[in-house]
Amino acid sequence: MMQEDYGPDVMEGDDEDGRFFGGGISKEESEILDYMDTQEEELVPEKIDSAWLRRTALNFEKRITKNAELRAKFENDPQKFMGSEADLDADIKALSILSEHPELYVEFAKLGSVSSLVGLLAHENTDIAIGAMEIISELTDDDVAAEEDQWSALVDAMVEADLLDLLVSNFGRLDESNESDRSGVYHALSVLENLISRQALAVKIGQDTSVLQWLLNRIQKKESTSQNKQYAAEILAILLQSSPVNVKKLSSLNGIDILLQLIASYRKRDPLKGSDEEEYAENLFDSITCVVDEPESKQNFVEAEGVELCLIMLKEGKMSKPRALRLLDHALSGYAGAEVCERLVEAAGLKTVFGMFMKKQDGETTEHLLGMFSSLLRLLPANSAPRIRTLAKFVEKDYEKLDKLVKLRRDYAARVASVDREIRKEQTGLDAEEKEEKADEWLSRRLDGGLYCLQTIDVILAWLVAEDDGASKRIQALLADHDESLVTVKQTLQEQLDSMDGDSEEERMTRDMLIVLIQFLT
Repeated sequence: MMQEDYGPDVMEGDDEDGRFFGGGISKEESEILDYMDTQEEELVPEKIDSAWLRRTALNFEKRITKNAELRAKFENDPQKFMGSEADLDADIKALSILSEHPELYVEFAKLGSVSSLVGLLAHENTDIAIGAMEIISELTDDDVAAEEDQWSALVDAMVEADLLDLLVSNFGRLDESNESDRSGVYHALSVLENLISRQALAVKIGQDTSVLQWLLNRIQKKESTSQNKQYAAEILAILLQSSPVNVKKLSSLNGIDILLQLIASYRKRDPLKGSDEEEYAENLFDSITCVVDEPESKQNFVEAEGVELCLIMLKEGKMSKPRALRLLDHALSGYAGAEVCERLVEAAGLKTVFGMFMKKQDGETTEHLLGMFSSLLRLLPANSAPRIRTLAKFVEKDYEKLDKLVKLRRDYAARVASVDREIRKEQTGLDAEEKEEKADEWLSRRLDGGLYCLQTIDVILAWLVAEDDGASKRIQALLADHDESLVTVKQTLQEQLDSMDGDSEEERMTRDMLIVLIQFLT
């Protein structure tokens, strides 16, 4: 039987044709492999350092200059300068690697290349401008591991080079029906998002550019909710949350009316879960909620029938219901909320909100309802019809609202006491400095445990004790059922008073209120 061949015989040297050259490869193949080894040695990754940056910056400037010269020389013959444009585009994209080396940001700015990169946002070819925006977005992204001084050096140089106005001008010239331009708008919005992480820039963008107006126009655009429409709503919400002056600017642009009209479409209709539209709607509610926090905006909210819209949502909405409740809570709050409180009563809102209170609710809904009750009792004028109607709601149906308030108080007090016990254990063995370092963390945990709701309930109970003898007797009886008294409520208010150290008008008025209420509990 013939023996099986399990592989080629080992041969030394090469045969007469020179086919094999050691190890079973030909001489030609060996030469190819040697060449490849040489090439690999030559392809050692280039070191990204200052020397590399200077070479790259010099080449980048040459590309820009060459492209500008060819464009000027062959203005009517694009074929003559398109090659230089492709080279410039490649060089722009190559700058992406800088995001991995933020230690070079300061030098990049000093070399003047940042200014040149920003200047490309004004390039006649929008593809070049879009490419520059994309790189600027990458370099300024929060994910870049840049130190504060490195990021600031880069961004300051960009702003100095007129980045903000150039972004705005691109919003005006890009056509979102074109996919490439649509991408450009997205990158421009991304740059804005990166910049407004610094509050001073958020204020500058809101005050010194037309960005707020553009964002308002963009979120109103009649279209199915696109990624850019959602992103514009998100940037608007961030800008408003960044500074009260941006809220004032928005109000001057009829922003409250516009935002209310936009959220009105969600009175009964819910956006598709997980969609861009759902996030868009969330951002609209965040924006209008931020706006009504400002005293100057509350009257505009009332005049635009914002209270009535929220009440409709509380009755008929689904997704909009909890957001409308949060919006009302913010609109009623603060020393300037009296007009909103009166409109709520006049619009027959008491029945709606007290009806919600008597049903089983989640923690966030309960928190907002308690906040609204506290605002109504604090702000409605004494002996006014709206105040009398509000007090009547608390005492009707044999004080059932008070029963629930005291029960809720007991629940929140137990939760806060549990957190306090944990904190006391942690405080053991700590010196004063260590306790001071953890004070904010401990306060946050107490608030998470229900401290805010406990304090708010006790403010409500104190007002009712002060205003109505029948309510006072019922509250004291309910507290006595668990060996408590008005002193228990007083202690909560005193702790709240002692913790206040701010000097704003809102805080001064809150302190004055607490001092008066504590006297009624003595």
